[in-house]
Amino acid sequence: MIRIAVDAMSGDLGPRTAISAVLQLAAETPDVSFILVGARDSLEPLLSSDSLPATVTLHHAPARVAMTDDPRAALRRGRESSMWQALDLVRTGRAQACVSAGNTGALMAMGRYLLKALPGIQRPAICKSMPVATGCTYMLDLGANVQASPRQLHQFALMGSALASSVLDRPARVGLLNVGVEAGKGPDWVRAANDLLLQDTRLDYLGYVEGDEIYTGRADVVVTDGFTGNVALKASEGVARLIGRKIESGMRARWWYRLFLLPLTPLIRHWRSELSPGAYNGATLLGLRQPVIKSHGGADAAAFRQALQVAIDQVRCEVIDRIAAQLRLGGHE
Repeated sequence: MIRIAVDAMSGDLGPRTAISAVLQLAAETPDVSFILVGARDSLEPLLSSDSLPATVTLHHAPARVAMTDDPRAALRRGRESSMWQALDLVRTGRAQACVSAGNTGALMAMGRYLLKALPGIQRPAICKSMPVATGCTYMLDLGANVQASPRQLHQFALMGSALASSVLDRPARVGLLNVGVEAGKGPDWVRAANDLLLQDTRLDYLGYVEGDEIYTGRADVVVTDGFTGNVALKASEGVARLIGRKIESGMRARWWYRLFLLPLTPLIRHWRSELSPGAYNGATLLGLRQPVIKSHGGADAAAFRQALQVAIDQVRCEVIDRIAAQLRLGGHE
């Protein structure tokens, strides 16, 4: 039985979102149990004891970490919070993964403190799947480390490769994000990272990839620092929303647009579903000793459910063990 700890008090929409997602998924995955972590007086009114599945239980945590809380303060004073308690369930073995839509900095700080980093990992990274021409590409780091050394980028590549390979069931192709593909392009630290990746026989390394190649699917894993990765992610999400708004406003502006686009309605709906950020919700705090999944703070029930599914899949695929084995092959580089 897979056991998932859910920080039910996290997110912008309150515990109803996490509860709805958990109940939907519990009805379809009898081999998975969920522990809803939060204040009982907030969770119990949203649950019907008569229809509560046996695989869903509550764990009382009277406090919560706010989105505006300083991560260091949350780490010092947040032991009664739902975020801390959910992570602690993983630390003590009562759960195998944690999902939270809360404060990213606090989740990373608490995760590192309670679960620790894997041997050979200097800094965990945020990794997320992104839709590409066919399938998806995993990109890291997406914001945990504003700056990253060549050695850390090398570690990100190893972790991302192990994660992607577990999903693809083949060696993952790794690319390093740069401003050009020529050998002399980019800052010193990117070129130094390129040298490390070229020398590592554990990786199927393609070399540099530029920003416009992220969505081609040429690379299964795109490695970069957290500042660049976060900007690329937010810019991509903004462009996706812009395209959606342009289509909607265009259809409202002219009746003949609607007439022309009517035959394409099923295709447009499919694209919206396929490219929706919620369909790819659930970023992994990669490099910790147990799976910790960060859901978007504004995720609705469907998107939060996707984050839960990411956690379940990582437990099933034994992603952490795969990463640890990859690192051991290189002597904890």
